Amino acid sequence: MRVMVIGGTGHIGGFLTPLLAGAGHEVFVLTRGQTPPPRDGKWQGVRIVTGAYQRGGSGWQKLAAELRPEVVIDIIGADLAGLYQATRASCRHLIACGSVWMFGEPKTVPTPEETQGPCGFEGYAWRYDEMQKVKKKAAGDGVAFTAIMPPNICGPGKIPLETMGGRDVIVHRALSRGEEVVLPAPGSILIGPCDAEDVARAFALAVAKRDAASGEIFNVGSAYALTARRFVEVYGEIYGVTIPIRWVGWEEYVAQVSPDPGAHFHFRANMCPDISKIRARLGYEPKHTPEQTLARAVNWMRERGEI
Repeated sequence: MRVMVIGGTGHIGGFLTPLLAGAGHEVFVLTRGQTPPPRDGKWQGVRIVTGAYQRGGSGWQKLAAELRPEVVIDIIGADLAGLYQATRASCRHLIACGSVWMFGEPKTVPTPEETQGPCGFEGYAWRYDEMQKVKKKAAGDGVAFTAIMPPNICGPGKIPLETMGGRDVIVHRALSRGEEVVLPAPGSILIGPCDAEDVARAFALAVAKRDAASGEIFNVGSAYALTARRFVEVYGEIYGVTIPIRWVGWEEYVAQVSPDPGAHFHFRANMCPDISKIRARLGYEPKHTPEQTLARAVNWMRERGEI
């Protein structure tokens, strides 16, 4: 099949693109060109097309239409509606990447692929709304639509989530020295690091099993999540140190430690997606545990000399 991947050189795409090429698909990657792709192994047969995928742009739409892809995978999500319109003449399967954050703060754990409440993040909120509209439009047009919703994405290729709720190498250096971490009590909130390789495998399964994936929104993730307390312990094990934790109340944590909602949400809302549907429908099984994917990401930082 002719498969176009937007975001095909990024964190997820870096695993997904060679996976698709290795399965025998004709793969095109639409990219800004900021991340040079590998030119060895399975990447050799991948065609790289340079274009700025953004809302309101027209140049990328012409490029996408000219490629005439049968399968369109949008990892970036900048303009899903525009992408569908541009490729509608040839597209038989549109696969979008979302986030479990789009469902709002979870009411149940594990959390199903259902709206839990208002999404408190504007970017995620409008993307989720657009996803629902495109899903409905695709159904009316007889085009398969699938969405893949990961939790916190981890693994080699990107600095992993740290104990301040960000991806800061400076925080990781402090963790490697065993410096104190401040977190909101009681430390039972669940954090679900999911390896980018496992997320990529979910997209590849959707491509391979179009009929089973059509019309579905699938959570993807690790087999289980870590409590915030265990999250810190795992970093201690990886770095070979004991990391002390000072527990504070939520109000103090937000006011004095982590005022950014995008950071402290990691320690407010459980992130443990229910992956039973994608297991049953597509045969998905995560390859990496949360502990393994955190270690893989730290090893990647070490190889780059960042810690």
